[in-house]
Amino acid sequence: MSKSKVVVTRNLVLEAKRLLDARADQLEIVQWHSDKVGTEASPHIWKAQVLTFPSKPCERSWLLENVAGASGLLVMVSDRIDEELLNAAGTQLKAMATFTAGTDHIDLAALKKRNIRLGCITDCLSDAVADLAVMLVLMAQRRAGEAMTRVSRGQWPQMPWHPLLMAGPQIRGATVGFLGFGRISQATLKRLIAFGIERAIYITSMPGKPARNDHYGLLGRATPVNVVRDLDQLASESDVLIVGCALTPQTKHLIDANFFGKMKRTAVVVNIARGPVIDTNALVEALDQQAIFGAGLDVIEDEPNIPADHPILKQPRCVVLPHIGSATVQTREQMAMESVQNLLAGLAGEAMVNEWKL
Repeated sequence: MSKSKVVVTRNLVLEAKRLLDARADQLEIVQWHSDKVGTEASPHIWKAQVLTFPSKPCERSWLLENVAGASGLLVMVSDRIDEELLNAAGTQLKAMATFTAGTDHIDLAALKKRNIRLGCITDCLSDAVADLAVMLVLMAQRRAGEAMTRVSRGQWPQMPWHPLLMAGPQIRGATVGFLGFGRISQATLKRLIAFGIERAIYITSMPGKPARNDHYGLLGRATPVNVVRDLDQLASESDVLIVGCALTPQTKHLIDANFFGKMKRTAVVVNIARGPVIDTNALVEALDQQAIFGAGLDVIEDEPNIPADHPILKQPRCVVLPHIGSATVQTREQMAMESVQNLLAGLAGEAMVNEWKL
């Protein structure tokens, strides 16, 4: 019996790799290997294992060449899945797994047209992203990015103490607003309650019907949680705004100059969702004009192509991280395992851990 070909566009953590390699008698596994790394390999030590990953994503040309004849494909957020790639793969491609919870990099209509099943990550990353959201809230409010920059530039001696030196708003007593109130937003609120916030407000694409999970029942008992009538109310009442919604044509630039114009001058904005939900130019202008106090971004428009002279990086009260929301070792291990499990289930015609409904 001939083996089914699967293409994997990144090295995997060892447990997930073992799971995939255990099917080597049935699968021809083609992988973007660490021998492509060169001198910029990044060793990562975890549980007495030294893991080495390529210094750059899978090259498009390599993927187009090697995907031909594949029955399965395991891809990363850096891989663009479109008509060109699917045509290069051929009609035998029947299952795909993505090492992401979102699908911005995938042409879903093209998959549906070809009856290709797609597996995504579950909410195993919710805790990691929620932790980072809280960190960004605190960093934005307490001007941590600005303070760290001053110290690293040797400017501390030129900062004479005064009562409001590097002072920012306090989270205790704040109204926290959520644009989108799914699992990650609810996990974030669960953490923020411990800081003594006053209340939470939210708006979703399904008003009054958030995705309820294990956190939801607890939240309403611990602090007031209310849906708001519209974006204007969300903007005007939030001391902290956390963006946690999906990116769709309707949500692109939902946070724009008009929205910022209705916010409190003491408010901070945190984005842990997708960069284009916030109009970056409008955010820069809002920070320039002190229409809001600060911002914390794990995602931004046009990432990762953010040059050193990008206007947002010149904003002292804006913290920008390189999309590391899920970057805990435990979370990435689970994501790798789920990706392989989704791929194998799709090839076998079985139920995936989490299948995207096309």
